[in-house]
Amino acid sequence: RLSTGSAAIKSLTIFRSQTILKMKLAVFSALVASAAAFAPAQQGAVKTTSLNAFEDELGVQPPLGFFDPFGLLNGDVDQERFDRLRYVEIKHGRIAQLAFLGNILPRAGIHLPGNIDYSGHSFDSFPNGIAAIKGPDAIPFNGIGQIICFIGFLEITFMKDVPGTGNEFVGDFRNGYIDFGWDSFDEETKLQKRAIELNNGRAAMMGILGLMVHEKLNEIGMVADLPIIGALQ
Repeated sequence: RLSTGSAAIKSLTIFRSQTILKMKLAVFSALVASAAAFAPAQQGAVKTTSLNAFEDELGVQPPLGFFDPFGLLNGDVDQERFDRLRYVEIKHGRIAQLAFLGNILPRAGIHLPGNIDYSGHSFDSFPNGIAAIKGPDAIPFNGIGQIICFIGFLEITFMKDVPGTGNEFVGDFRNGYIDFGWDSFDEETKLQKRAIELNNGRAAMMGILGLMVHEKLNEIGMVADLPIIGALQ
């Protein structure tokens, strides 16, 4: 029996070691990708090859350069296909930036004032992370439904590119009535602003994915002490 118990403990130790090693590799890969996201975007011309006709597009930057590991732009791909992929990337990046801020701000103790409903439940009375929408202490379904309806309203009214309204690039949702001084920028500044948004979106996608992974790691007892926000609770 003692031998069996020792073998079980040894197997568990090996399993935990392998799991930790895999997570370290995953975190290292995420850091590399995040570092690439924060690197300044290359705006000059890049040598074009027969395989990659989009190497001079905004977002092609060191150290990865033209990075298409899944081959989404291989073969006979036109500008319309690239614009569709860029549209999806920008939109996911914007959502990820909101998700990342919405995750770390409550964990830092920053909540909206007042109550979330007429029953007197304050915003800070609900848990952080996925537990806020799933679990015994989650926001009631009526509240979740209102959030979903609000997102749907934004999708069908504002968060879309309306043709013929003077939008300059894929993901430009000004639609002729939102500006915030954009038209006062020169072309170089506009490229810089677009590159910043693109890179921040890429970093945010890696960031929210990392937070989600660490939340699940908590469930198996692997609590990580993260920068700025500490251990996820």
